[in-house]
Amino acid sequence: MDGLSEEFIAKFLTELREDNAAVFIGAGLSKAAGFVDWRGLLAPIAAPLGLDVERESDLVGLAQFHLNINGGNRNQLNQLLIEQFADLPTPTENHRLLARLPIRSYWTTNYDRLIEQALKDSGKRVDAKYTVEQLALTVRGRDAIVYKMHGDIENPDKAVLTRDDYERYSATHAPFITALTGDLVERTFLFLGFSFTDPNLDYVLARIRSRFEKNQRQHFCIIKSRSKLPNESEADFVYAKTRQDLVAQDLLRFNIKTIAVDGFGDITELLRTVANRFRQRTVFISGSAADYGPWGQQDTENFLARLAAALIDRDCRITSGFGLGIGSAVVTGAVEQIYSSSQRSIDSHLLLRPFPAGIQDQAERARVFERYRDELIAQAGIAVFVMGNKVQSGSLEPADGMRVEFDLARKAGLHCLPIGASGSISADFWNEMMVDLQAAFPGRDNDFYALFERLGQQVNNPLELIDPILQIIDILRKE
Repeated sequence: MDGLSEEFIAKFLTELREDNAAVFIGAGLSKAAGFVDWRGLLAPIAAPLGLDVERESDLVGLAQFHLNINGGNRNQLNQLLIEQFADLPTPTENHRLLARLPIRSYWTTNYDRLIEQALKDSGKRVDAKYTVEQLALTVRGRDAIVYKMHGDIENPDKAVLTRDDYERYSATHAPFITALTGDLVERTFLFLGFSFTDPNLDYVLARIRSRFEKNQRQHFCIIKSRSKLPNESEADFVYAKTRQDLVAQDLLRFNIKTIAVDGFGDITELLRTVANRFRQRTVFISGSAADYGPWGQQDTENFLARLAAALIDRDCRITSGFGLGIGSAVVTGAVEQIYSSSQRSIDSHLLLRPFPAGIQDQAERARVFERYRDELIAQAGIAVFVMGNKVQSGSLEPADGMRVEFDLARKAGLHCLPIGASGSISADFWNEMMVDLQAAFPGRDNDFYALFERLGQQVNNPLELIDPILQIIDILRKE
């Protein structure tokens, strides 16, 4: 990965953690899901005009030519939109990766609903804005806002498509321009699938540049490097590649850095790296203890509090279901460390989801518990398991809920760190992973495997385990 890619990842991760990231999605991202791009959308109207859509660079003008020759009737344009975008294919991996990130502001010129669907699939409540009137309304409990500045397939007759639509945009959609301007000033944007030929965005970027000059916020754009097309002459390829390079250079005027990748798969890999590194910051702590074993309650709680404090000190975020006998110690250590600095907040470093014990209906109880576990685990990249026992019918038994969480965590790709030395079901997890440690952590060196082995070795004081746990987490977070 080159230096610019690493710069983007580091910068965007920082903005994600501070809730300052935004995304602008263009037609290129939807094309990968099976939708047509602008050229494909307008191809049916080009031939009747005596034009070749492949030779046209001004597609907005092409739509306007059709409107002119039909006396201002846009029925056929509306029908094209319905035919091409009414069906909803499965969101791509890129859509799913973007939806799982803690981004609240999504902008798009697309008419489809792929990003909305991906967000809903991730369990988020979406507030979609595709009319001016909707900007004044708020969906209760929203997790993400999708600004569709050119409209939505729901209202094809109001979609921004022709030159008339673009020329009137500053009057008909002025609140969208204001909202986008504000986001571009305050947030770091990632542009994906966007060609930067849209007049409305050009207008907004130019306004920001004229106002802030050398103080514009940093943004990024990921594009696929121009490759030679079948039957394309060498001269035409060199010309197209030169133009792409010049456009990237021109974007620097707006403080937009362009990351050029060799293939579309590299875009997915970049997004996956961002998502994985962001998740590695979040540590899921699973545990329960009706019996504290040889460690005893005091030493166990001291160990958990010290571990939680050390994780917070590393700027980690802790998620937990507040397990019996475990959760209060985790909270104590985390909160004390959070409040030791005015730069930290509870919301950004600690997420607790105590399981509601009062649900009598077993089916409803199982459904709620499953959703709790899915949401907690989905946000994490590392999972720590401690002890794991409960009293059932008067006897001490393994905590079956922790078994569910362990299996879910491994299935979701989390790095699992069972503290086998703590006993109970965590010892079982550690033994299972030790059977094939290289499969659980492929490509590691012997020093890493030695650190993991220490998690299952008996110690006189559980505090001795904090150092190897933190060393492992430090290694995993650097990936």
